[in-house]
Amino acid sequence: MGDGLSHVDEAGAVRMVDVGGKPAVRRRAVARAVVRMAPATVAQLDNLPKGDALTTAQIAGIMAAKRTADLIPLCHPLPLTHVGVELEVVAEGVAIVASAETIAGTGVEMEALTAAAVAALTVYDMAKAVDKQMSFDVVLVEKEKA
Repeated sequence: MGDGLSHVDEAGAVRMVDVGGKPAVRRRAVARAVVRMAPATVAQLDNLPKGDALTTAQIAGIMAAKRTADLIPLCHPLPLTHVGVELEVVAEGVAIVASAETIAGTGVEMEALTAAAVAALTVYDMAKAVDKQMSFDVVLVEKEKA
């Protein structure tokens, strides 16, 4: 009944995948988010009522990556060797690139996606007082195993 889905057992119940037999190898993932906002909001990013949105979002993204297993029920806690969150002001808003690296028996894409998503949510939170129409999307850009 699991239909080959790794998080579903033969009876159809959810489970955490056993990665104990997989070799620990270097793994890296990159996710991207774009927070879209009005041009007037872009112009105010360095002077928002709540303070420095970009630095706050960068730290929030890094912290979130480290807590991914606490947020996503079936994710394995991973020993992250690096998390990077870069934010850039662009014409349509804020572009975010988050990367996560580990040496483990399972991938690190959920950590990169979580970092990008939480950084985007933080930008949203920091700017919502001046722009109620913001939106964002998050995508996985790259996943590699050495």
